[in-house]
Amino acid sequence: MTVATLADAPAFQFDGVTFRPLAVPSRGSTELAVWRAELPPGKVGAEHSLTHEEILIVLKGTVTGTIGGRPVVAGPGDAVIFPANTPGRLGNTSDTEPAEFICCTTAGIKGFIGDQTITPPWSA
Repeated sequence: MTVATLADAPAFQFDGVTFRPLAVPSRGSTELAVWRAELPPGKVGAEHSLTHEEILIVLKGTVTGTIGGRPVVAGPGDAVIFPANTPGRLGNTSDTEPAEFICCTTAGIKGFIGDQTITPPWSA
């Protein structure tokens, strides 16, 4: 058993969003990747798709956007299911408060933003 604390998690910045890995291979997991993310006020992420399903559980604020062309609005306690190989974008429409969520997915996930392929360093 391993306990990976948020206090010891490194912070990664990407496209204005802060990611902090919790349970990822570099911190002891083998199959899953879990991280915490903070979207600053007014931040809308780039449209992207993923190689694996992602589940986001909103902790604070409201996450809005589209996934597969369908509108998404989720608040604290809600789970957003982001299917694999489906384009989407999420953001924080608050002008004053950050939105925070936990993400759970498969270790080794890759993302696609336009023609760019990324392997998120916070998922390794």
